[in-house]
Order: sequence, then C-alpha cells, then structure tokens
Amino acid sequence: MPAPPSRAPQPGRVPQQERSRATRARLLEATVDCLVEYGWSGTTTTVVAARAGVSRGAQLHHYPTRAALVTAAVVHLAERRAAELRAEAEALPAGPRRFDRVIDMLAAAFTGPLFVAALELWVAARTDPELRAALVPLEARVGREMHRLTVALLDADERRPGVREAVQATLDLLRGLGVANLLTDDSARRTALLNTWKRQLATLLTP
Repeated sequence: MPAPPSRAPQPGRVPQQERSRATRARLLEATVDCLVEYGWSGTTTTVVAARAGVSRGAQLHHYPTRAALVTAAVVHLAERRAAELRAEAEALPAGPRRFDRVIDMLAAAFTGPLFVAALELWVAARTDPELRAALVPLEARVGREMHRLTVALLDADERRPGVREAVQATLDLLRGLGVANLLTDDSARRTALLNTWKRQLATLLTP
C-alpha cells in the first residue's frame, strides 16, 4: 500500500519553533523594559506577560519562575549588546581617535538599559536566595565575556605585565561611573574622569 503523500506546509503558517523563538524574544525584551521602568519589585511575571502580549500560560511554559525569566533576559541583552559593540568598533576608522571612541562606547554600555536592569537584580539578589543562586554564575559568565570583548576592542596584549589588571580596572571604573549616573546626570564629571583615565590607560597598554 503506497504511503500517503506528505502534507505540504500551508502558506502563511509560521513553524512552531519560530513562533516559540519569537515569543521568548518578546518576553525577554519586555522583562528588561519592566526592570528599567518598574524595578525588581514591580517586574512580576504577570506584568511581563501583559507587556509582551503573551498569555500567562505561554510565559510559564518558557520561563516557569521569575528568576529564570529575568536571568535569561540579562543574558539575551548582554549578548545583543556585545554584538552591537563589535559592529560599532568595526565601523570605527583606524587612527589615534579610535582608542578614545572605544572607551566612550564601553562607557555607554554602563549607562544603558542592560546596566540598569542588571543593577536592579544585583540589589535584589542580596536578600533573595533563589535569584542569587541564578545570578552569581550568570554574572561571572557575563563578566568574563565583557573582559574578553574589552581586550579585543582595545587590542590589548594581556601577556604583558599589568595589562590584564589595567583592563579590569577600566571595567570597574566604568561600572562605578555608571552607578554614579543613576540618580543624577553625572556626564560632566564622567567625561573629565574618562579623559584622565584614557591617557593613563594608553600608557599602560602601549608596548
């Protein structure tokens, strides 16, 4: 008996895998938006699902807990921001100004929505054991990736003494300046500090 003919996909139908991917993306983007707008306490799974235009059941299917949802959102945005930084760096012209532009790009990463969302989670994780357990390994991974990205963007040679520490000091400085900018516009002081650090860092990184 011949096998029945395979059913051709109906025009206009989106495959289940693609629909699931789109649903997850909407949930992750909505989570970051809610963390920035409402903070950790206001970012409930119900609020996120409503903002993403996704049913509560679909949200629970993809991310059964709030900790799982918010940590996935941070990973998603960190990966996207890293890709954007690489693309922006590739578009920079060669020359002495490139170094300054790279530092400015990195500084902007610590004043954007990813940093605000991450900071909300860091503070909440101090007293939330479930969130802390999910966040500690995630932040270690994101930190390593950010360090590697910074080394690549600055074309730094970490085999030289002091270079690795200089790169990490740069990231720590940018993180601190990002915190200082949360409540008030700290751009003038940040610019002055960065200009001083750029000169010192260029000396440290130059063979």
